[in-house]
Amino acid sequence: MVLLKPTTLSKSSKVGPQQQQGFSESLIGDSVEAADAFICQWVTPHLCDSSSSSCSLSSLFSAQNRLEGRRFLEVLGKLQYAIQSTVAMNPDSAKLAKGQDLMRKAMKHLEKEFYRVLKSNRRFLSPESVSGWSSESNIPSRSSGTASDSSSELGKDIGGGGNSDAIVDLKMIANCMISSGYEKDCVKIYKKFRKKIIVDTLSHLGFEKLTSTQMQKLEWEILEKKIKIWVIVARVAITTLFNGERILSDHIFSSSVAESCFVEITLQSALNLFIFSLTVAKSRKTAEKIFPTLDVYQTILQLTPKIDQIFSYDSTAAVRLQANESLEKLSESVNAMMTEFQSSITKESSKSAISGGGVHQLTRYVMNFIVFLADYSDSLATILKESSLPLPEDYFSSSGEENPGSGDRSPMAARLAWLILVLLCKIDAKSRLYNDSALSYLFLANNLHYVVTKVRPSNLRVVLGDDWVANHEVKVNQYLEKYEKMAWGDVIASLPGDSTAGTEAEESLRRFNEAFEEAYKKHKTWVVPDPNLRDEIQASIARKLMPGYTGFYKKHPVGSCNIVRFTPEDLNNYITDLYVGLGRSVPVSKTKKYMVSPSHTTDLK
Repeated sequence: MVLLKPTTLSKSSKVGPQQQQGFSESLIGDSVEAADAFICQWVTPHLCDSSSSSCSLSSLFSAQNRLEGRRFLEVLGKLQYAIQSTVAMNPDSAKLAKGQDLMRKAMKHLEKEFYRVLKSNRRFLSPESVSGWSSESNIPSRSSGTASDSSSELGKDIGGGGNSDAIVDLKMIANCMISSGYEKDCVKIYKKFRKKIIVDTLSHLGFEKLTSTQMQKLEWEILEKKIKIWVIVARVAITTLFNGERILSDHIFSSSVAESCFVEITLQSALNLFIFSLTVAKSRKTAEKIFPTLDVYQTILQLTPKIDQIFSYDSTAAVRLQANESLEKLSESVNAMMTEFQSSITKESSKSAISGGGVHQLTRYVMNFIVFLADYSDSLATILKESSLPLPEDYFSSSGEENPGSGDRSPMAARLAWLILVLLCKIDAKSRLYNDSALSYLFLANNLHYVVTKVRPSNLRVVLGDDWVANHEVKVNQYLEKYEKMAWGDVIASLPGDSTAGTEAEESLRRFNEAFEEAYKKHKTWVVPDPNLRDEIQASIARKLMPGYTGFYKKHPVGSCNIVRFTPEDLNNYITDLYVGLGRSVPVSKTKKYMVSPSHTTDLK
């Protein structure tokens, strides 16, 4: 509050001590008289008895009395100026004591008014509401215009509404009390009221104040649940609670007082918040803990700019330091867990082959894990900053040259690619558990195809690049070509041509029947879990068998030759029966037909 000196005193006037005392006596007398009359209008009569501190039920700063409230502050401003002048010129004045007593009573009443405004406007002053205000907005001082001007200008900054008067009221009351020497009383009320809001809100959100020792004794399953709660609490606390308190204290108080209030209200709660994250970083480093740990890391990383902005005071440097320390420790934990995860892949020691050459459970586990890791690519990019992994030069591109689709080759991309390579090496070793080479290649194709299908629709494709996907699709096809050659080469070679006739035709057909039946018997229990890949293999086999067999059948239909056992449609049905793991001994339903081009087909009525 700005106190205006009476204009009757000229700077150039030379006034003697007696005249100064006379002036101060007159000034204190007039001010005490005016203040006494005004104060007793709003403070119940028994408040004039110094033994009581009760106040009237009607608030000075209610909507209907707000102008009176601001007149009250003006009267106190003049009284305070008179007291200061009298202390300097005539400290023994009898009226000075009465003025000081009136001021104490008025300040006691203002304490209550300050609390009333805080409490009655709690919803408007909630952190959720305040955090949406502009932190740059200024509330005009009382001397810069009328109270209505102040409210109007502030209303634009905080979204309008009559409740902007509450901020002006609080600021003016605070200015009056602080300039009158009652800063301690004012901020004590403010700190206690606002701190309780922070503590209660955090408690309502589910945040528990636990020491590091208490948290380290928790079972991981319990701590994991608390991490999920913490992620929510941290975002609300930083962006809403602490942010709102910083904005509100800056609106009501001058900078030094605002800092003191903000620190007292938020510091301990903020430090408690990051004690939790540091404790998470100290947890035992196992692979299954990496995702909750990354959740904590990612939350702090995303909130760091806001943390630096809100806790920018030197007195709140501990919060910034604790947040940064949390990031460092969590980063170390994630790196250790990545190493542990890679180790778990290489140490997997199962010796039993997967039935039918299907997808190994290790492939499913590892790829699901890595796909989830890729969803944290922004965080991992800041954690995995260096890479000396021995990846091949052309691992990310088919040409060995960089291009927009070949991945960014960042340490993070290299680390995830390396994990997949470790997995594929392990799968290659497991393919040797099969005695049949054809089944080994089918196993490799199944597992690599699973890897590619997990990468293709996920964020891993962005990380590794389109060329990585294309390269590994080529390898899947190479495995399939080798499988097909070993599994069906003899059948294809024994296929009779449509020009084969007589005894030669019967012998050729006998060889084909034996080769096909043997292949079918062997392969009917082999599996291709992915339906698209299964269709692709079935279609490839049909393309190589059906044209030749259909041409032969046109000349030698069933009955014309003693050993013609299948129509082309029968043969087609046997092929579609393969790789589902439920091989049958008779043709299945006619659902798929691989009859190739019209030139090689015939009417099968």
